[in-house]
Amino acid sequence: MLCLSLTPLLVLMLGVSLGAAFPQETLRKGCRLSKYRNIVPEKQKAVDRMRQEFVSTTDPHPSAPMLRVPNPGYSHPQMSDRVVLVAAELNLTTAMLELPAAPSFAEVCRQPLEFFTQAREDVRGCVSVDPSHQPSGRLRHWLHKLQAAMRTSAACLRATTILHVMQVLDNLRCAALQDKC
Repeated sequence: MLCLSLTPLLVLMLGVSLGAAFPQETLRKGCRLSKYRNIVPEKQKAVDRMRQEFVSTTDPHPSAPMLRVPNPGYSHPQMSDRVVLVAAELNLTTAMLELPAAPSFAEVCRQPLEFFTQAREDVRGCVSVDPSHQPSGRLRHWLHKLQAAMRTSAACLRATTILHVMQVLDNLRCAALQDKC
């Protein structure tokens, strides 16, 4: 089981996400989310293949309990909340996929990692700081739960992240569709 001390790295990532938690309601001109409205099927298949490979090679009875990734669990959040949510999810996902892995799994992760890294960069272009805007209570609560989850073992956090990676794709698509999702 991988036991790295990722807390400082993950707290830093979340700090960046929280720092961006005050976006304007409209997306910035440099925002490139529209290309994620319809995620290319090959990208979806690569992500799902990675998830399935992880499930097939992971001990079904891990020594550490699986972490429950907080999900905002509400429909139709404000556009600014949705972008911040996706930014936090993409930061976490890329950090977990960048962790060292067995060579065969690292190869399966290569294409999804490239996709999520590009998406993370594109989402960063969509978030701007507006100190007068406050994120919703639900988003603040979710980000707080995510920060608490980051205190768990790296292996547990990685497993949970990979198992829920298809939800990240769906949230990215919804952020790109804006109010149409």
